Amino acid sequence: MIKLPAIHIGKLSFLLAILVWLALLFVDMVRLFGVINDLNSGIIPEFTWILEILFFLTVYGFYNYNINKSTKNDFINVIWRAASTGLAASVVVMLFQLFYRLMGDSKLGQDPFLMNFFYHVYFAMATIFLVSGAILWKNLILYQKTKRVVKQWQTFEFALLLAMFFIFFNKNTLDYSFIFGLVILVGLGILLSANLKWIPYLTFKEKWKSLLFLFIIILSTTFLFLQSNGFSNSQQNYPINLLDNLFLISLFIFIFIYALFSFLVTLFNLPTSSVFEQKLTEAINFQRLSQSIQPEENEEQVLDILMDSCMSAAYADAAWLEMSKSESSEEVIQERWIDADTRHEVSHLIEKTKTAVDWATETKPDNLTPLPLRIDHPKFESILLIPLIVNKSVIGRLILCKEVRDGFNKEMVNIISTFARQASIAVENHRLLNQAIQNERYLEELKIAQRVQKALLPVKLDHNDSFEICAYSNAADEVGGDYYDTFQLDEHRFVLIIGDVSGKGTSAAFHMSQMKGIFQSLIQLNLGASEFMIRANAALSRCLERNHFITASIFILDTASNSFLHSRAGHVPTLLLHKATGKAEYLEVDGLGLGILRNQQYEKHVEEKVFSYQSGDILVMFTDGIVEAKNHKSQQFGFERIRSLVEVHQELTPKEIQIKIIDSVHDFVGGDGLIDDDYSLVVVKFN
Repeated sequence: MIKLPAIHIGKLSFLLAILVWLALLFVDMVRLFGVINDLNSGIIPEFTWILEILFFLTVYGFYNYNINKSTKNDFINVIWRAASTGLAASVVVMLFQLFYRLMGDSKLGQDPFLMNFFYHVYFAMATIFLVSGAILWKNLILYQKTKRVVKQWQTFEFALLLAMFFIFFNKNTLDYSFIFGLVILVGLGILLSANLKWIPYLTFKEKWKSLLFLFIIILSTTFLFLQSNGFSNSQQNYPINLLDNLFLISLFIFIFIYALFSFLVTLFNLPTSSVFEQKLTEAINFQRLSQSIQPEENEEQVLDILMDSCMSAAYADAAWLEMSKSESSEEVIQERWIDADTRHEVSHLIEKTKTAVDWATETKPDNLTPLPLRIDHPKFESILLIPLIVNKSVIGRLILCKEVRDGFNKEMVNIISTFARQASIAVENHRLLNQAIQNERYLEELKIAQRVQKALLPVKLDHNDSFEICAYSNAADEVGGDYYDTFQLDEHRFVLIIGDVSGKGTSAAFHMSQMKGIFQSLIQLNLGASEFMIRANAALSRCLERNHFITASIFILDTASNSFLHSRAGHVPTLLLHKATGKAEYLEVDGLGLGILRNQQYEKHVEEKVFSYQSGDILVMFTDGIVEAKNHKSQQFGFERIRSLVEVHQELTPKEIQIKIIDSVHDFVGGDGLIDDDYSLVVVKFN
C-alpha cells in the first residue's frame, strides 16, 4: 500500500498564495501589454477577480494556520505581530516612494510595467497585513469568549466572504450597494471591537508596550489606506483596480477601529494598572501564607513571608518583627532596611506614646487590631503596629515604618490585618502540627513501653499441684507501676510478691522495672520475708527518687507444711478465706513502704508472720487501685466488698473469682467511669 506524504497546511497555503500572486501579476501584465499596444489580450476582468479572491483565501489559510498554532493568550506577542507586519508593509511602500523620487522623470521612473509590478507588490503587502491583522484581532476578541461573541464573529467572517465576491455584483464601481455593504461590515466590526476583556490582564509594563504597538498599527493602517487611496486616484494606467475592493476596505476600517479602541481603553486603564498589580500581589502573598503550613517549614519562614507581604502591601520603608521571649522581654528575629540604633530610637518613641502603651497592655488579645501612629523621628514619621495572636495570646508584633506622615490608609490596614491573621493561623497550625507529630512519637514510645512492661510481668506463674493461681493487671495510663511475680525456690517452696509504685505513668513503670530486678536478684539468696524487705529497701533507697516509694507484700509458701511466711511493706492487707468457716479475714502484719526510711531504722518497722492454710482456702492479693476505685458519688469500692465477693464466690476457680471481682469493680465505677489508678489482682486457691 502506497503511503502518501503528510500535507503541511501552512506550507501548502504559502506556496499557493505565491503561485496565485504570480498568476495575477502575469495576467495583469499581459492585459497591460495589450492596452499599450492596442491589442486585445482576450483576458476578461472576471479572471483577475477570481485570482484576487484566491489570493485572499490562500493568505487567510496560511495565517489562520500559523497564528492559531503559535498564539496562546500571549497578548503582547499578538499585538506585536500585527504591528511588525504593518510596519514591514509601510517600510516597503516607503522604499517604493523613495525609489520613484530618486528616479524622477527618468524613463525607468515612468515605465508602466515597473509601476504595475510595484502596484501588485503593494496589493500583496496590504492584503497580508489586513488578513493577518484580522486573524490576530480574532484571537483577542474571542478571549474569554461567549456563545454570543462567537456567533458575532462567525457572522462577520461570513460577511467578509461575501464581500470578496461582491466585485462580481457591482463590477468594481462605487455605488449605493457598495456603501450599503460597507456600512454593514463596519457596523459588525464596531460591535466586535467592544470585546476587550484581555486588556485588564496586562501588567503595567505590558500596557506601555501594547500602547506603542497599537500606535504603530494605527499609523500603519492610516498610511497604507491613504496610499491605497492614492493608487486608486492615480492617473497611472492600471488595467484592473485591485484596491477598490469591499473586502479590503472593510478590513482597513476594522483593523483601525479595533486598534483605536484598544489603544484608548489601554490608555485609560493605565492609572488602575498598578492597583490591579498590587491586588494580584496581595492575592499571591495571601496564597503563600495559606500554603506555608508544611511540616518542613518553621515559624521563621512563615513570618518572613508575612513581613514581605505587609511591606509590599503598605509600601513600607522599613520593618522589624518582635517575638515574645518571656513576659518581660521580647526578641527581634527579623528586620528590613533598618539598623539597630534607629530601631531602638523608634521603639523608645513608641513606648512613650500613650496609645501604644494602652494597645500593648490590652488584656483581651481578640480586641487588638493594627495600630497606626505618628512619631517625631528624623527619618520615619508614621508607624503601624501589627499584633500576632495565636491561641488567644499575643506571641509578638510586627512594626512597619514609613517616611511620610499618615502613610497607612484604611485599605492598607485592612489587608495587613488579613495577612497577620492568616500568618497567625499558619503559625498556630504549624505548632499544632509539630505537637501532633511529637504526640504521635510519644504515643509510639508509649506503645514500646507497654510492650516492655508487659514483658516484665510473668507470662507463666510458678506453682505445683498444691495450689492454683491466676493474676491480672491494668494500668490507668499507657503504662503503670503495679507489679506481681512468682519464683519457685524448690519442689515445695514458692515465693509470691505483689507491689505498687507510688504515682502512675512512665515514672512508676520505670521504678517497677527496678523493683523486678531487685526481686529477681534477692529472691535467689533464699532470704526470709522480713530480710527480703530490709535488703530491698536498702537497694531501692539508692535508685528511687526522694518523692517515690513502693509498697509490697511477699509470701513464701511451703506446700509441704501447708503454711506461708508473710511480710508487708506498707501494702494493702491481703485477704485470706478459710474454707472451714466460709469467712475471710485480712492478714494483720505491720510494715513500712520501701524507700520511705532510707537508713537502718527501717529494720524496726518490718515484721514477718507465719500463717497456715487448709485445702480450699483462698488467698487474694491486690493493689489499692481496686480498693480506692470510686463511683459517681465519690464512694470507694472498699475492702468489705472484696471480702463479700470472695465469701460469696468461694466455690469458683481462681480465674472465675478474679473475673467476678474485676467485673464488680467496673460495675461499681459505672459504664462511662474510669478507674483512675493502676490495679492488679492475684488469686491463689489451695488444693
